Amino acid sequence: MGQGRHFLQIPGPSPVPDRVLRAMDMPVIDHRSPDFGELGRAVLAGCQKIFQTQGPVMIFPSSGTGAWEAAIVNTLSPGDRVLMVETGHFATLWRNMAARWGIEVDFLPGDWRRGADPAAVEAKLAEDKAHAIKAVMVVHNETSTGATSRISEIRAAMDRLGHPALLMVDTISSLGSVDYRHDEWKVDVSVSCSQKGFMLPPGLGFNAISQKARDAAKTNKMPRSYWDWEEMLKPNVNGFFPYTPATNLLYGLREAIAMLLEEGLANVFARHRRLAAATRAAVTHWGLEVLCQEPKDFSPVLTAVLMPPGHDADQFRKVVLDNYNMSLGSGLSKVAGKVFRIGHLGECNELTLLGALTGVEMGLSVAGIPHRAGGVAAAMKLLEERTQDNAASHLKIVS
Repeated sequence: MGQGRHFLQIPGPSPVPDRVLRAMDMPVIDHRSPDFGELGRAVLAGCQKIFQTQGPVMIFPSSGTGAWEAAIVNTLSPGDRVLMVETGHFATLWRNMAARWGIEVDFLPGDWRRGADPAAVEAKLAEDKAHAIKAVMVVHNETSTGATSRISEIRAAMDRLGHPALLMVDTISSLGSVDYRHDEWKVDVSVSCSQKGFMLPPGLGFNAISQKARDAAKTNKMPRSYWDWEEMLKPNVNGFFPYTPATNLLYGLREAIAMLLEEGLANVFARHRRLAAATRAAVTHWGLEVLCQEPKDFSPVLTAVLMPPGHDADQFRKVVLDNYNMSLGSGLSKVAGKVFRIGHLGECNELTLLGALTGVEMGLSVAGIPHRAGGVAAAMKLLEERTQDNAASHLKIVS
């Protein structure tokens, strides 16, 4: 049995802060009572602030996969054509789900080492003179690879062409950690869940929707019941739900939203970028390779690290877990055994990250993986410089 705190450094579920745990430690209340209505209204309004939208946000008792399904069955019909981009494992899963619902998926191939290419999306849409493509569906932060996609540039490409397709975005691992602007980027459906940037246990799925998406739901031919937006929106007006909600998770959600807003979303996003940069500095110093090859697409949420030839990432992860009580993310499907993933999202600060990087560096030595010592020091140097810059900036503002 390992002693001390377990370091959960996977890219989700992320560690649950004590404040959130205490908030959930409440008796279950009547989900038809006035007190519950107050809770429901608070979390629905708070979610709008995190998605940066004035439109509806719906909360389902589900995983992120359920939120994906809700997005599909409320907007599309069997036989519809959609455009997706192969950015990694989760984009592939979303493609597979759409296909099971009878959707025709045009899947732009990718190498799993960068986000969606806005120019490639634009070129594909430009070929679609008849506007047969009903939706563009993109994963904002591909958790399997550590690459983000530039949603604002994809929206700009759609606008240049005047293409009427819906823009649907998976924000499952980015919301609350990476700058995301549902309204400003004119996203029609944003899909998310509770166990990443919201710092909650798994169990809540989210859909933020535009009026255009809601209009599509009035005419599409897909059957649904549990996932029906209109059935959810009716009781949501008063803070209630059409069926039993995950009451205690909603208590935690209210507290998590408060934590994010207290820190300030801009500060939350800057913190994640800072920790990600420090992680990449350590990886580069070790002489290892970051999986994502496009600097503009580097993820603030996680860093996927390629193993040197002849070394197995899962064996390395086992060494780290057995010796230092730390969990690192595994490689998925195409990159299984080839990469390990360092999560630095949610309740993570400089000291937490340096502890995690120390565990990785010690693990590299114990596992006999070729590397150059001093990666932790490289990360520390970057963090010190950023801290000094921030302090100097603050003093300048105060003076």
